[in-house]
Amino acid sequence: MLLNNILITGGAGFIGSNFIEYLLNNERDTHIVNLDKLTYAGELSNLNEIENQDNYTFVKGDICDRNLINKLFKTYDFKAVIHFAAESHVDNSIEKPDEFIKTNVFGTFNLLDEAKNHWMHGPNNVKSEHLESRFHHISTDEVYGSLGETGLFTEQTPYAPNSPYSASKASSDFIVRSYFHTYGMNVVTTNCSNNYGPKQHDEKLIPTIIRKALNGENIPIYGDGKNIRDWLYVLDHCKGIDLVYKKGKPGETYNIGGNNERNNLYIANTICQILDEIQPKNKSYKEQISFVKDRAGHDFRYAIDASKIENELGWKADENFETGINKTVNWYIDKYL
Repeated sequence: MLLNNILITGGAGFIGSNFIEYLLNNERDTHIVNLDKLTYAGELSNLNEIENQDNYTFVKGDICDRNLINKLFKTYDFKAVIHFAAESHVDNSIEKPDEFIKTNVFGTFNLLDEAKNHWMHGPNNVKSEHLESRFHHISTDEVYGSLGETGLFTEQTPYAPNSPYSASKASSDFIVRSYFHTYGMNVVTTNCSNNYGPKQHDEKLIPTIIRKALNGENIPIYGDGKNIRDWLYVLDHCKGIDLVYKKGKPGETYNIGGNNERNNLYIANTICQILDEIQPKNKSYKEQISFVKDRAGHDFRYAIDASKIENELGWKADENFETGINKTVNWYIDKYL
């Protein structure tokens, strides 16, 4: 059987590893090459379920290594690139913005340019064997900046990034866009809201709340805890990525959101309530919640209008926040205890 070779970058991270498992469970005619640098956010254990499958190959490497990217394209003749790899922690971007610019901007350019060179003879001249080859760029709603108490981000919302992280992702989005308009390259971009679920790195909000609660430590909440995010269960996101990869219109952007707006204090209280029920102790976990100095430039609210992907491609989130957070808490209890 002839397999379609797909390059997935950052596949040992949270969303990438969930997507690889989802794709391989649903498509046996696909061979995935997972390129990951294995920085602090990448864990090969995230891929234990599929690491020995004959249609999966792991390559440790950096998307900033142009020679490596070129070699992989020549070896595997990729049909597609699905690009997750990114530095993604906002706090870290405030302390070390140079790493974010290098990986998220220059690394994305490397991948795009090698894909263009491999798939195309020149501007608007695709090689016949690569007419359906596609570059799918995974981005974030943070590129749009911050919302007030009302309104939603749409695909037409002007970019207004407020952190080095979101600025680097906005830059990469524009580079991807330019390769469609300048070269006619088959690209799509998805901008997602806050993901949660199994395999997320311990540094992120929800795993931190669960871990600190179970360890009897203070649960740190920035500022007054009123900052609002739209929460998207990671498997729902993976299904949306798959749909856009297969059916999205070239050059288009699709926003993927869970329609689950919750503030950080609500998240903490909900997790503590679940833990009180399934892992009770002599007092409520809520007593461990503490407020710490707010993050510099902390955006107040993000919320996505996902009607484009719903109406055009038929995507719909299967999980609401209540069902998704219960699954998530139980997964982390199994991990931490």
